[in-house]
Amino acid sequence: MANKIKKVGIALQGGGAHGAFTWGVLDRLLEVEEIVADAMCGTSAGAVNAVVCAYGLHIGGPAKAKELMEQTWRKVANSGSAFFKPGVMDKYFGNGDMYNSPGYMWFNSITQFMSPYNFNPFNYNPLRDILNDVVDFEELHLYNKKKLFICATNVKTNRAKIFTNKDITVDSVLASACLPFLFQAVEIDGEYYWDGGYMGNPPIFPLITNSNIHDVVLVKINSININSVPTTARDIADRVNEISFNSSLINEMKLIHYRNELLRNGILKSDDKVNREIYVHTISGYDALSQLSYSSKMNTSWEFLLQLKAKGRETADKWLEKDFKEVGLKSTFDVEEHFFGKF
Repeated sequence: MANKIKKVGIALQGGGAHGAFTWGVLDRLLEVEEIVADAMCGTSAGAVNAVVCAYGLHIGGPAKAKELMEQTWRKVANSGSAFFKPGVMDKYFGNGDMYNSPGYMWFNSITQFMSPYNFNPFNYNPLRDILNDVVDFEELHLYNKKKLFICATNVKTNRAKIFTNKDITVDSVLASACLPFLFQAVEIDGEYYWDGGYMGNPPIFPLITNSNIHDVVLVKINSININSVPTTARDIADRVNEISFNSSLINEMKLIHYRNELLRNGILKSDDKVNREIYVHTISGYDALSQLSYSSKMNTSWEFLLQLKAKGRETADKWLEKDFKEVGLKSTFDVEEHFFGKF
């Protein structure tokens, strides 16, 4: 690996407990002095990882960021272990599924006919206490070495809301991670928000328009392509969620591709502020996560989260060996091949 410092923007997808894979990726990247993230954006679990990582960097550098991310995920495991606990048969198959978990079966059943305004009238969300224990949001507002963006979806306007360093609060992180079937919409300044994945999972353009970076590293934990057509009601519902949460990302990637083509052909005049070629890189959880069911996104057992973290570190290590040398020179992710198809 070269010793030259390479500045990047890091984009973190959401995906419930699968965000522990992203924890592992960040844990490994924080050990590489040659990588400097000038900006980070995240949605849902990606927003949690981004905020905790940024806060750790602010108060104590990479070592503190690693410590706080582990602390956060351990608290997630402790808070969820009593309810979303894998069933006996789930443990037998050892694939992270929750389909035989009493808690998951109750959740899956009750959300078919009741809203969180009925079954969770006090809007309890354990993530609030976890974040407040780990992050001093007033102190985070002072952090100016890295630009931070998290995304939520405005329920009434159908628009993405991007929160930045100065206005990121515990409520904005909860808004970014607000699953509408589980939690009531989060109110911030008279507006109501659901999970940011519906409008940006994660949003890429805030990284481009608010910084001078040329390279975006996307940590991808949601499958875009699958190998077979879902035929059961459960699998169909899972795939509908994946398609919904990937649509905005696909559109943004296509826009980046088109703009790069215009720049290469001289149709757009290049400049460092707005019109510059963007190199896209991905650290993909496809191999590690694609065989896991949608229910495993609610598996917060510590053993499972550690497995995902280990897979994230391993995948990041492979990316560092294979693709890191190309950062600053060219894209290592072929947008055309993945999103357009080649004849």
